[in-house]
Amino acid sequence: MIATAARAALEELLGERVHFDAPLGRHISLRVGGPADALATPDSIEQAQALVALCAEHHIPLHVLGGGFNTLVRDGGLEGVVLRTQRLRKLEVTGPAVIYAEAGVSHSQLTNLCIERGLSGLEFGAGIPGTIGGWVAMNAGIPEREAGERVIDVVVATPRQGLMTVGRAGLRFVYRGVHGLPAGSLVVAARFQLEPSTREAVRAEVERHLAHRRATQPIDQPSCGSVFKNPNGSQAGRLIDQAGLKGATAGGAQISPVHANFIVNLGGAHAADVLALIDRARQAVAKASGVALEPEVRIVGRETS
Repeated sequence: MIATAARAALEELLGERVHFDAPLGRHISLRVGGPADALATPDSIEQAQALVALCAEHHIPLHVLGGGFNTLVRDGGLEGVVLRTQRLRKLEVTGPAVIYAEAGVSHSQLTNLCIERGLSGLEFGAGIPGTIGGWVAMNAGIPEREAGERVIDVVVATPRQGLMTVGRAGLRFVYRGVHGLPAGSLVVAARFQLEPSTREAVRAEVERHLAHRRATQPIDQPSCGSVFKNPNGSQAGRLIDQAGLKGATAGGAQISPVHANFIVNLGGAHAADVLALIDRARQAVAKASGVALEPEVRIVGRETS
């Protein structure tokens, strides 16, 4: 529960762009999860910075939500403020083959700009769901390529130092993460270095990646994207399949028959159903192959009472 003084400060900063006891299921790609104490949608990176500082001042937990992928909120809801990056959508070419994108820009928007300008280097991101903030923070990618390879610098909102730009030299991108960002900071924008190409070549490469995703992933059903990180030398989906769990269900959730590293909402699922399948998959894979699967999806929130 957010204290009265903090609630008043949030309303003063954001007005109608903050809602209290706000349902989150409609904003989460899996369509599950309880309410947030507050749901805030700043309309600029400066306002996002002010919100980060306000939460630090009032000791309010702060969570970030972009496209709602890679996030699972428990049925008991989420304590503190959820910051949606939906309105942080500035996207432009700022120099020779350089793209600036704010955190709320979708991957499809970025891909379309790359096609329009004939800029190559990020085609592999076609079809990866979510937004640029999460894409950078999670170092999204495929086995051969990752977003961090193209990052020039990152703009972050910090609790006490205002907006800061962290150059590539200060960043260390790792599998599904990045080190070097200030503690408690939020990625609000990034610049990417691309390579001049042609519209036709970029479009063809984008279509190739999209076709592969359509053929191998359940893109027409609500999911959170990949549930587990791929262990060294193996693939989480293959291990779950080999453990006999492809197609397994719990309530309204199912381990996808298309790709076992995806859990989909068949309709009416609860977070508890998804968590049950996650636990079942981890136990089955550990028993069958001795591998400890590590979740890629971010699991947050309160247990139900």
